[in-house]
Amino acid sequence: MKHTIEHDLSDSEAKLATERAIAQYRQRYAEYEPFLVWRDERRAELGFSVKGVKLKGSMELRPGAVDVDLDVPLLMRPFKGVAIAAIDKEVRHFIEQAKRERAQGGGKAT
Repeated sequence: MKHTIEHDLSDSEAKLATERAIAQYRQRYAEYEPFLVWRDERRAELGFSVKGVKLKGSMELRPGAVDVDLDVPLLMRPFKGVAIAAIDKEVRHFIEQAKRERAQGGGKAT
């Protein structure tokens, strides 16, 4: 089941926001070894490790949305909601930051 995060950014702004979000996720949750690897301009593989189990999924940029999908083994399904919520929170934070930067004429907001 895909989780969709809607936005009103350009493609390049959305990609930068997702990259920043995963970088923040990497810092905050380093013990889960999160990764994001772009396969093309719109699609990336993402994943992390929980209790020795590697979870993988995908992220896809669409006009006005970022789709996140995780393949989670049955025993790890309770963790899926937590993982999606954490990714959602970080992506939304950096989407809002990108909007503020755009409103300020491209200057970086912190």
